[in-house]
This record gives sequence, structure tokens and C-alpha cells, in this order.
Amino acid sequence: MKSTIARKFAILSLAALALSPLCRAQSQIAGDWQGKLNAGGAEFRVAWHVTLAKDGSLTSTLDNIDQGIFAIPVKSTILNGSHVTLTVDADITNNGESIHVRGAFDGAIDKDATELKGTWTQSEPEQPPAELNLKHLPAQAAAALLTPQVPVKPSDIDGAWLGTLDTGTAKLRLVLKIANGPDGLTASLQSPDQSPQWLPASSVTRGDSSLTVEFKPIGAVYTAKIGADLNSIDGTFTQGRVPLPLVLKRMKDQAELETRHPQNPVKPYPYREEDVTYANKAAGNTLAGTLTIPSGNGPFPAVLLISGSGPNDRDESAFGHKPFLILADYLTRKGVAVLRADKRGIGKSTGDLANATTADFASDAEAGVQYLKTRAEVDPHRIGLIGHSEGGTIAPMVAASDPGVRFIVLMAGPGVPGDQSIVEQVRLIEEAAGATKEKAAQDADKQREIFALVEKEKDDTVLDKELRATLSGQMPEAQMDVAIQQLTSPWMRYTLTYDPAIALRKVACPVLALNGEKDVQVSSAQNLPAIKKALEEGGNKHAEIDVLPGLNHLFQTAKTGSPTEYAQSEETISPVALDKIAGWILKL
Repeated sequence: MKSTIARKFAILSLAALALSPLCRAQSQIAGDWQGKLNAGGAEFRVAWHVTLAKDGSLTSTLDNIDQGIFAIPVKSTILNGSHVTLTVDADITNNGESIHVRGAFDGAIDKDATELKGTWTQSEPEQPPAELNLKHLPAQAAAALLTPQVPVKPSDIDGAWLGTLDTGTAKLRLVLKIANGPDGLTASLQSPDQSPQWLPASSVTRGDSSLTVEFKPIGAVYTAKIGADLNSIDGTFTQGRVPLPLVLKRMKDQAELETRHPQNPVKPYPYREEDVTYANKAAGNTLAGTLTIPSGNGPFPAVLLISGSGPNDRDESAFGHKPFLILADYLTRKGVAVLRADKRGIGKSTGDLANATTADFASDAEAGVQYLKTRAEVDPHRIGLIGHSEGGTIAPMVAASDPGVRFIVLMAGPGVPGDQSIVEQVRLIEEAAGATKEKAAQDADKQREIFALVEKEKDDTVLDKELRATLSGQMPEAQMDVAIQQLTSPWMRYTLTYDPAIALRKVACPVLALNGEKDVQVSSAQNLPAIKKALEEGGNKHAEIDVLPGLNHLFQTAKTGSPTEYAQSEETISPVALDKIAGWILKL
């Protein structure tokens, strides 16, 4: 469960485009389509150009109109009955900047092949799913759309600007990227200390030396003055009702953002690394990942790494860290083969992330276990799971249904339903940030009240009205829209009521459950006793439950455990945690 200040949007790419069973022949989708991408409260015009070849095959390109990027090559365009798949994996240039683009889209086309509605998820640069609706253009409109675009001259403030926002409890770096497009200036915001995601600006207004950039989804606005030398922007970043000074300097090199992480392994590795793919046939998606195989003669014991909530790649990249890269490297050097994969709809994996629940991710993990059993280098009788955060809920679900799973490691895994663990998370995070116990308890009670509404009301329309009444006055309207969308998502509805004890009672294999003492996202005091109790109720006599002193939710050495410390730490995972996990597995 990760804390971010923004939902990300970046340069457009699409990958899987699914159409309804009423789709017609290739000739009916050939032509030009245009619509809007709704990303975090901002809208961007998108065009899709489809050509039908004499042999019946389809080719296509994409345009990101508002960012001035045209003719993005589509790697493959396939129509299979009612299902259309587009794959984009391209290097493009935008304002002199080279960018690699890759992503995925799922949608439905109407019976007349005039409208296409769906969502897409971009995986490089990474971003969460966003709504994208397209309409088939008539010939006249298409001709206008295809008129060659006049190149837009960059403005004198185009580029990336870097500054540090001092919130009082933490110092966060912010990057503001500005570009001049056909309709004027556009901008996007990133907090690299919190997330790799980018948030598109809702509006950008510039005077002679003044600049105002608004971000409605997070209720924020940046009002500033551009320096006469065009190398600094000095202003105020206001979110909610809290104004904070923010000075931005023009970035000259991406290296300015690099944070030193000494644990990152350096190639060449003393083991074999292989990019792999495997199918989850039940879900109809393909998972892509990395398998690391120890040197020497196998077969070796193996583990599948299962990431926490959010749009995680195979390294569980967050806050500048790559925890699963570090963990896989450590275990492989100790003689354990490791498989880690991009979450469905992320990176090179296909599937629908937006509508997936924990049960769906468990299905993907089951597919990973089955894949490991097919590898000659892996001992099929010594396969285990390591799940972090939500992955600690998933691992028992898989082990309970597959007796072939011989052990599981829960890293900060929940032991109680989400409506309890997330409320406690709210309280502890606020206390770690300096709030009084009384204020933190009040906000936790408000969160509990909201969750009670979500659990009680099954009708999304009715729930929307009730949530708006409850949240009214607490946040800007646009920010409220995003909050309600998250609260009513399939993932949240499932998480709030699912009790991890159900699966834990059925786990018969050895279990190692670890929590950091300073974990404020999955409290050790709340969750480890619940895990222990469920395992004992199920008769499991092979469980070890440990609290690791001084470690946070990412198992870093921490002062307060606050998520604001994650990016500031050079340490990715404490050697104490790594040694504990590896030693326990090898003893088995």
C-alpha cells in the first residue's frame, strides 16, 4: 500500500485494445478515430489511424495531439472476432527528447463500429489505467485530422524544472515538466521521492513573467514568477489551504534526480538471468517477468515474489528503490532460483489492472507457480512464495489451494480485513508525521465511517451521493472525484471485507511471517498476532512469527517509519531482513 501525491500521465502509448462481441469486420474499423484520454482529471486528445491491407491485415498508428506527437507506430494490430489487440513498443522523439513508449488498453466497440470505449494503462513510462473513448470520424473530419501539423516552436521555459517542497514533516523533490504544444503550454508533475508517476496539469497560464499551473485532481496550484535569466521559477505551491514556498531550477541532467542505492547489484551477475513470459489461461492474460537461476547444477529450490498493491513492475519499483531486484539477487546468490513478474497490465504483462482484485492477482501468482514447475532448473518439490504487503495476503491464498507450494514468507502481510488494517494505517501514518494522538484518532474514525458506507451500499450510484455528502468540504471537487473512484473500485470493495484468516487457517506448509517494528502501513502489533492465531487455529505447527526492530514497511532501517522516509533512505532492504529470509528458506 503506497502513498503518492499524484496519479501519473506521460507520453501516450497503447497496447491491448479489447472490443465487444458485436464488432464487425476489419473494413469497418479501418479509418480514423479520435477521442479523449481522461487521465487524473485532465483530458488529452488522441487519434488512432487504422489501415486495411489487401491481404486483410491491419496496421495502425497513434497520435497524441495535445502533446504534439504524431504517427506513433503500432507494433501489431490484430482483429480476432470481437477482440482487437494493439501493441505499441516504440522509441519516439518529442521536443528533442528520446522516449520509449509501451502500454495496454481494453475497451468495447459498438455494433455499428462508430464508438469505442475503454481504459488503457501505459507501462513505459508507467501510469495507472485511464479512461479512453474514441469515435469513428467521417471522411471530411478525418481529412482535417490528417492535415500535416506545423511543428510547434518550444517556449523559452520548455523542459524539466526541479525543486524541493518542505512540508514541515518531510522534504520532497518535485519535478515540473513544461512543453509547448499546438494549443499552448502543457505541464506534468512528479514527486520522485514518492512515486515514478506523473500527474498532468489541468491548466497552464502564463503572463510575461508569471506562471500558474493547476492540478485539480490533488487540489493543488503552483503560482510563480519566472526568473529574468529563465533558469529559475520562484513561487508558492498550495494544496488544499496550505501554501508552501517552492523554487524550481532548470534541470540540465537527469542525473540530478538519481539517488544512491548501494545495494543495487552491478552486472555481470554470478548467475543466469532470463526474461520469461507465461500465461494465466483462466484469466486470458500473459505475465512477463525475470527468472534468475543460480550458477552450478540444479535443480534448485525456487521462489515466486508477489508484490504489494498498486501498479508494480517486476522489481516492485517505488520511491527510487527496487526491493524485488535486491531480494532476487540476494536469494539467487544463495542458491535459490527466483521468479518476479510485472503485475497484470503493467510493464510487459497484459491484462486489466483497473478492475482486478486481490483474488485476480492470486490467480496470476498460481500461474507463476505452474510456470516454475515447467523449468528443468527448478526442483518442483521445493517451490515457495514470498509476498510483500498485499502479496502477503495473496501467498496464503495460493498456498491454501495448491499443496505443491512448500513454504511461504509473509513480508508485512495483513492478518486482518482491510477495513481494520487501512484505518490503523491512517492513524499510525498521521502520528508518524507529527499529528497528535487525538487528531490521528479522529481522522481514523472518519476513515472507518467512510469504509462502513462502502461496505453497506452496493449500488455505486447511491454510494457516490452518500460519499459526496460525507466528503463535502474536506477536499476540492476534482480530488473528491478521484477519491470516490478509488473507494468504489473492485479492488477496494474486495480488500475492505476480505479476511486473510480464511486462507491462513488452510495453510499447511511452513510459514515465516515478518514485520518491521516501525511499519506504519501494516502494523505488526495489529497483524502478526492475527496471523499467528489463524495459523494455530488451522493446526499449522511450522510457523515462525518475528518483529524486526527498527525496520519500516519496506524493511528499511527507519527513524519513525513514515512513508516520507522511504525515498530518503539509501538502504533498500535491511541486511537483517535479507539474511533472515534467506536463512529460513535454506534451513528448509
